[in-house]
Amino acid sequence: MTVRRKLFLAMAALVGSLSLIHILIAVFVVNGALKYMDIANRDEEIAHLADRLLDYYNAHDNTWSGIDATNLITSEDAWPLETSFLLISKNRELLLLAGTRNEAEIRTFGEKHDLVANGVEVGILYYYHPEAANLTKLQYGIGSSVTVILLAFSVILLLVSLIVAYWLAKRMTAPLQALVPAIDRLGGGELGAQVPVLGKDEYGKVAESFNAMSTQLERTEMARRSLVADVAHELRTPLTILQGQLDLLQQQGRAAEPHELLSLQDELIRLGKLVNELHQLSMAEAHKLVLDRKPGSLEELLGRILNRYGEEAEERGMTLVLEDRSGNPQLWLDWDRMTQVFLNLIGNAMRYTPDEGTITVEISAELEPAGSEAPVVVAAIADTGPGIAPEHLPYIFDRFYRSDDARDRNSGGMGLGLAIAKEFVAVHGGSIEVKSKLGIGTTFVVKLPVSQKK
Repeated sequence: MTVRRKLFLAMAALVGSLSLIHILIAVFVVNGALKYMDIANRDEEIAHLADRLLDYYNAHDNTWSGIDATNLITSEDAWPLETSFLLISKNRELLLLAGTRNEAEIRTFGEKHDLVANGVEVGILYYYHPEAANLTKLQYGIGSSVTVILLAFSVILLLVSLIVAYWLAKRMTAPLQALVPAIDRLGGGELGAQVPVLGKDEYGKVAESFNAMSTQLERTEMARRSLVADVAHELRTPLTILQGQLDLLQQQGRAAEPHELLSLQDELIRLGKLVNELHQLSMAEAHKLVLDRKPGSLEELLGRILNRYGEEAEERGMTLVLEDRSGNPQLWLDWDRMTQVFLNLIGNAMRYTPDEGTITVEISAELEPAGSEAPVVVAAIADTGPGIAPEHLPYIFDRFYRSDDARDRNSGGMGLGLAIAKEFVAVHGGSIEVKSKLGIGTTFVVKLPVSQKK
């Protein structure tokens, strides 16, 4: 059963139950009010007539034989006009009908009185008085009319409510109905399938979350395919060179000279580096990377790295600036891993900063998050290079990701450095982000917690 049908049936049951309860309460209240309508007391007249009938019954040897109205009513009796009565035997046979009303009317609207002689029921008297009968008719009429009106109103209300319930159920489940085909398409392998966002309520949030999930799955699949292609490419290039060189040496049929082996060694080093970087990245992403934390100074580490590039910077007329406003706190880090992180960041800055440019490394301290008592050390590496286009920034830390401007295969590395840097910083409990403007430069910001030894 669909959600729409369940919702419709639930609303229909609720409306039907409320309508039924409304009818029962209204009928109960009306009937209760009618019962207490003031009816003139006719007990004295009924008792007088009953005594006459019982006297007749006793006088005729406990029988009703020969009974007639003329035998009961004399000229001295002042019976009200339109008064009628009915005498029924104990066997429910008609014995006497007096007055202008018919038997059915007297039975329906007359007052019933049992005739008892010597403790035995000998008959039944139905006494019809116009005033009492009219009031009884009014009670019946009002009760019946109210019941019919309530039933008709309830039926109309129920029909209208069912129509509204169906419309509401259809409208409320429409976003889910639109989501089902997209889920089926996604399950069928159509990654990136999207659904329309029809509002800002919970259904809209579900649709937005589904779209985001579908887009992320599509990107993940594309990244997986790209990863396989990039790994295959990175492995194929050095292997092709190795195979060509070895084939050439084999065809020449002579011993290889030492200088001829240098290119083979370079390619082997490149393969080893690729495999090692992939291994480190997979270990970090699986949270299995073992850290050798030791106390140290971030300012000293960054100073040593800048000194490595001092000669190159001087040859290219570049300016390297190190500013420390953090107070130089002691950090517990795996300094080998962090050296690899900052070597990559500063090396990229050197690579993409033009001659006579400037690279500024600024160290500061702040609270993270805002209002927290746990301080962090912030290292910002800013260059004056060409910058990175905004469309590339969300993917700059993806493995093997390159853009035409920022990470070219010929001028850059293998596309794993920033991905490894991000994971190494993350396992230390820190974060890394990038800010860039085309034509102005790029800034990488690394935040590391000032934590105690673990």
